[in-house]
Amino acid sequence: MLFGAEHVERYIATDGREGHDWRGTTAALLTTTGRKTGRRHTTPLIYQRYGDDYLVVASKGGSDAPPAWYLNLEANPEVEFQVLGDRFKARARTATPEEKPDMWRVMAATWPDYDAYQRKTSREIPVVVIERV
Repeated sequence: MLFGAEHVERYIATDGREGHDWRGTTAALLTTTGRKTGRRHTTPLIYQRYGDDYLVVASKGGSDAPPAWYLNLEANPEVEFQVLGDRFKARARTATPEEKPDMWRVMAATWPDYDAYQRKTSREIPVVVIERV
């Protein structure tokens, strides 16, 4: 996670004016439904545009376990995504093996640590495509 709950609240309250620009890159908010609880969870993530879609990376800093938000969207791909003041319903999916190399390059260009995270784990770190519905 990029920042804590109070920062998520500020991002929402300011339509992203506080929180969107983060450490030289950009952050969005992904809201998933808990696969066990059914409760909504909002997670700030580095993102990039990719055509009409958005990309995020399920890296968890190179952990061998995927992030909870990724497990949630695998169970229920209907999500909400917010970029600045634009909050919308979306469908999340894992990039296909054919799509991933170019998408990974886009994301590693905005956050080079993704390459280091992949080297830390044998887990194939997914790129997630967020498609507005």
